[in-house]
Amino acid sequence: MAAQPCHTLAVDVALDEKLSALTDRLDGLGSVLVAFSGGVDSAFLAAVAHQALGPDRARAVTAVSPSLAGAEERDCRALAEEWGLNWSSVETHEMERAAYRLNDGDRCYHCKAELMHVVAPIATISDATVVLGVNVDDLADHRPGQQAAVEAGAVFPLVDAGFTKREVRAASQHLGLRTWDKPAGACLASRVPYGTEVSVGILSRVERAEAALRDLGFRQCRVRHYDDIARIELELGDLPAAVERSAEIVEAVRAAGYRYVTLDLEGFRSGNLNDVLARPTGASHADVR
Repeated sequence: MAAQPCHTLAVDVALDEKLSALTDRLDGLGSVLVAFSGGVDSAFLAAVAHQALGPDRARAVTAVSPSLAGAEERDCRALAEEWGLNWSSVETHEMERAAYRLNDGDRCYHCKAELMHVVAPIATISDATVVLGVNVDDLADHRPGQQAAVEAGAVFPLVDAGFTKREVRAASQHLGLRTWDKPAGACLASRVPYGTEVSVGILSRVERAEAALRDLGFRQCRVRHYDDIARIELELGDLPAAVERSAEIVEAVRAAGYRYVTLDLEGFRSGNLNDVLARPTGASHADVR
């Protein structure tokens, strides 16, 4: 057998050390309630917590609302069954919060505040700490929801153990979790530019358009909502195929309720609508179109 490259051994050792640190952190918390959205980070955290603490001390809860795509809710349920998680779903009502619907730069704060309002009492019953799948890379992005979570007593074990997004994926693959290469996800409201009021109708339209694109084979996609215009973001490598299949894409996205269908030549960029928050004072919503 050929010798394993030294750099590979170093990576494996580093991951093992961080996995050990994560397990120790979770064990030190006693009992945990994982906010489980089904994404790469929360799925990894839920799986490790279940393995380390068992179903009596680790519970996973999925918040269900119009901002969570139906396919994601179904996948959470499927993952819980596959992994034997102590799992349940609970409805959140961020759409009833005027500050959330207003959709300014702090929308995510109000969403996480609602999440904590709903799950904290559940955690209290079993004397559990609410844990979120925030990784080190997330700390550099504009995510005011992290502040709301911390204010309500949540902790971020992946950050405490030093996990980056790349390391979460690598460790997930190492553990045999099928979520290791799952496309980056975010709530449907993240497709709505700041300043455009969030509504159930808009979120539903975005969800239908993105589902149609995935049905066409585009695994990583975003449909940014600009009234009757859909701005599609795909991986750069998928752009040639998108151009070749433009007629199919236009038909599918129009069926979701959009009149105009555009393709962003910069490709998929997670969180790119946050760019407007760094613009000089006076920049208008129209400036980001």
